[in-house]
Amino acid sequence: MSNYLPFEKPILELRQKIDELKAFTKEKDIDFSSEIDTLEAKAKHLETEIYGNLTTWQKVQIARHASRPTSVHYIQEIFQDFIELHGDRHHGDDSAIVGGIGKLNGIPVTVIAQERGKDTKDKIARNFGLPHPEGYRKALRLMQQANKFGRPIITFIDTQGAHPGIEAEERGQSEAIARNLREMAGFEVPIICVVTGEGGSGGALGIGVGNRLLMLEHAYYSVISPEGAAAILWRDASKAQEAAEALKITAQDLQKLGIVDEIISEPKGGAHRNSQLMAQTIEHTLCKHLTSLLPLGQSELVEDRYQKFSKIGQFSSAAVFEGSR
Repeated sequence: MSNYLPFEKPILELRQKIDELKAFTKEKDIDFSSEIDTLEAKAKHLETEIYGNLTTWQKVQIARHASRPTSVHYIQEIFQDFIELHGDRHHGDDSAIVGGIGKLNGIPVTVIAQERGKDTKDKIARNFGLPHPEGYRKALRLMQQANKFGRPIITFIDTQGAHPGIEAEERGQSEAIARNLREMAGFEVPIICVVTGEGGSGGALGIGVGNRLLMLEHAYYSVISPEGAAAILWRDASKAQEAAEALKITAQDLQKLGIVDEIISEPKGGAHRNSQLMAQTIEHTLCKHLTSLLPLGQSELVEDRYQKFSKIGQFSSAAVFEGSR
């Protein structure tokens, strides 16, 4: 039951009834196949109705699901011969960011990923996926290495944001993120970024400047969490649902705005329902986009990245003169 979210309760109740009938059939040797088929059809229809009309807040809940696959799972399933590399050569190693070298369909690549952890012990060790400056500097070191040796860069984004503690600020959190933005903009290798869960604020953007930005169907990408926005706008964090709708943070919203290049479909109910299938789908999508980027020259890749980000958003300016007032 812990695998189901509150809005999925009607589906859970139907599935429990189906399981009860199956168990009763096995124990009593009575044929309930007709009733089971009817309930299965009803459950599938209900799933289509619920998952086909998710609100923004419900998508946020799926993105934060405790059983949602983490970046380490995708690295293990998608990349061959992965070797993890550690440390920023300045302060230390940050387990909230995993980085290393592997192969994607036989092509050597550098992989950078935010990892929030699976169980309680792992989450604590990885600081719940909130990177410190040394995490971003480790990521930069590995990306600079990739740029030097001509390896494409793949990043997986899944964080509520960069660590906000005083120790992170003392070690230059904002500088580390800002430098990553500047350096990633000028790398001469293909960069593909995938938002797999939460894409929160500058913490996500610190490894998010790429030629292609992909998002899982129920992931979200935002300048601030819905709770944070609600606390600022209404001085009431309980209005997070209204803030989520206003922020336009879903993959579908961001694709309409021209920010996301492709939405990666999830298994019905979310990536946690079939994590292996989800990894296969991501791998296929990555291979497709990498194949389209590999023929581009170094300057073309930089220009492609520049054009992508220069088209995001709109602005207007107006000059006010004394005589026009």
